[in-house]
Amino acid sequence: MHSLKNTKLAIIGLGYVGLPLAIEFSKKFDTVGFDINKGRINDLKSGFDSTLEISSRELNSSNLELTSEINDIDKCNVIIVTVPTPIDSNKNPDLSPLENASVLVGRLLKKGDIVVFESTVYPGATEEICVPILEQNSNLKFNQDFFCGYSPERINPGDKEHTITSIKKITSGSTPEIAEFVDQLYNSIITAGTHKTSNIKVAEAAKVIENTQRDVNIALINELSIIFNRLGVDTEEVLKAALTKWNFLNFRPGLVGGHCIGVDPYYLTHKAMEVGYNPEMILAGRRINDNMGLYIADQVIKLMLLKKIQVSDSKILVLGFSFKENCSDLRNTKVLNVVKELENFNAIVDVYDPWINKEESKEEYGVIPIDSPKLNNYDAIILAVAHDIFKDLTIDEIKSFGSQNHVIYDVKYILDKDQVDARL
Repeated sequence: MHSLKNTKLAIIGLGYVGLPLAIEFSKKFDTVGFDINKGRINDLKSGFDSTLEISSRELNSSNLELTSEINDIDKCNVIIVTVPTPIDSNKNPDLSPLENASVLVGRLLKKGDIVVFESTVYPGATEEICVPILEQNSNLKFNQDFFCGYSPERINPGDKEHTITSIKKITSGSTPEIAEFVDQLYNSIITAGTHKTSNIKVAEAAKVIENTQRDVNIALINELSIIFNRLGVDTEEVLKAALTKWNFLNFRPGLVGGHCIGVDPYYLTHKAMEVGYNPEMILAGRRINDNMGLYIADQVIKLMLLKKIQVSDSKILVLGFSFKENCSDLRNTKVLNVVKELENFNAIVDVYDPWINKEESKEEYGVIPIDSPKLNNYDAIILAVAHDIFKDLTIDEIKSFGSQNHVIYDVKYILDKDQVDARL
């Protein structure tokens, strides 16, 4: 029988998901945090979290053991895998981080060990992809010598209100006994409680549809905003009016990026097509949302031409580059699409975002953010991300960045409609 009392934990992958989880578990159990990135481990040991999710005080006072040496997790009997599951350039699931992690864990697996996966996948991936790799590299038999669980992450980067312990956790296990153990394990740190599912596939499916549902709903609002723009109707006014009905859902138009909403639906559609079903609504929503960056750039260019501003060699300021407000996370940011499309028209684009890591932006996307916007300089200003620092700017301060004749385009409804040339 597995007992919480004898549990020694290892967390594989210390990013936005793994680090907060490891910190919480280290308050209750002997916990080792492992990441293959030695620079990341050294930063964390010095008390610095580049994701800005964990404070220096929390890191320095934590009992978490940090390492980039895989053999340091050999003493652990419960291993939680929290590596990323991105998509490739063809928008197919990229399971290589998950597969590589499974190889590493498999080589160290001992009899009685439990491996819990948190990475977002399609239904069936844990048992179809990860388990065979674990078996092959350990020479142990699944559900006889070792066991698995799945408890999908629900981390919301930059959100200091909905933290890991305050979000209800879905749990599952490969046998009824393991399911109960995994549920109790998470219940020991999650104050919001847990929801135990009957099997791993249900837990995988529940996670992947959370963000698929949001994606489809946002796509609908994005499409409506395009229609309303052609009709000369302000989208925010329409939404505020519609929200007076109790069951109208409060979604806003915008750029859908990040590591979840813009990615997870492709995992589900991949599996759906594999079993012979073409998921039309989900893919239609994805197409709409993926094209919003090009639409925004096109709208800005049209507004500039209406004001007789030459687009080629024009100077454009983009305020915000992370995928969401008050957050440093650059993963799958769709502001990039706006920038690249404007550059295709030979515009000179300055990106300003005090939240983000400049080196990461340069390395990942070839975009080098400026230190501060220039005064009286820009032909167009795009409010792309609703950081509080941008919300705190007055309209006069924003206009001060513009040349004598300029365009202001508000993606996030930061300003009133009569203060800007257009809003999404």
